[in-house]
Amino acid sequence: MVTALLSVEELKTYFFTRRGVAKAVDGVSFALRRGETLGLVGESGCGKSVTCLSILRLVPQPAGRIVGGKILLEGENLLEKSETEMRRIRGGKVAMIPQSPMTALDPVFSIWSQLSETIKRHQKMPGKGVWETAVTSLREVKIPSPEVRLRSYPHQLSGGMRQRVIGAMALACQASLIIADEPTTALDVTIQAQYLSLLRRMRDHLHAGMIFVTHDLGIVKRMCDRVAVMYAGKIVEEAPVKAIFQSPQHPYTMALIKSVPRLDTKVGRLASIEGHPPPLFDLPAGCAFRPRCSEATEACDVIPLRQEIEQGHWVSCHLVRGTGDKRRYANIA
Repeated sequence: MVTALLSVEELKTYFFTRRGVAKAVDGVSFALRRGETLGLVGESGCGKSVTCLSILRLVPQPAGRIVGGKILLEGENLLEKSETEMRRIRGGKVAMIPQSPMTALDPVFSIWSQLSETIKRHQKMPGKGVWETAVTSLREVKIPSPEVRLRSYPHQLSGGMRQRVIGAMALACQASLIIADEPTTALDVTIQAQYLSLLRRMRDHLHAGMIFVTHDLGIVKRMCDRVAVMYAGKIVEEAPVKAIFQSPQHPYTMALIKSVPRLDTKVGRLASIEGHPPPLFDLPAGCAFRPRCSEATEACDVIPLRQEIEQGHWVSCHLVRGTGDKRRYANIA
């Protein structure tokens, strides 16, 4: 049996606001092995980024709080760590690649200053070794003339280069878990393809686990091994990437896939999901997707339980009855 690098168990992260308690992450569970990429997909506001921030213990305070669950990294519960211990883990064991490379680097410090600080904090090597590690890391992420770029400031680099610098930090510190939160959002299509290839090489080089957050299902199909579909703070379906695209079971997953344009078929009008995600401080009774679901029944007034319909394929939906009596597969891939 392969031991999970990361195991998240019944994680609950709530925001306590004047309008009520927003259940941004409400009982999320998943596991991630070394060398594996898990895609987190769903509409904006479904809890993807808050799940990642919870793993790093960087939930905005005082409104945000992790109120329940476990986050086990290499068998150790991160929720029991002190803030001093978490500062060693962030950047050392867990690397975060944020959405915007424009704001991820401090504009008043050089690339060398920021990269060397990260290496010194987590690798504890002499000065010459830090320089060599920094140069090697930039070279690994395909930044030309790394010795020159180290003396540059963020505004002197393109957005793609800045994103690569962040990747170099993960390589330099030998992170075992990489969290990529929509890392291709600010990149054009050509650079995006190159950067995805770079992330795969980083994952394989470090033999790390990766959580890849994105809205782009095309990227998910090329990049991920497994997919977890989130809606209103919960994972409604989780399966290997092939199963998600060939045989989605949850109506929300089906709707997401149908809304993606395809070049191999003639489409008069793109499918869309009617309505909007519910406010997290005022969720409907039962299944949160019920008001937008065309297949909803009276049974959906009760929150569906998570069930495994095939090995590794989990769904939270009353329309799925289990391995012996599951509904038809969609076959829309």
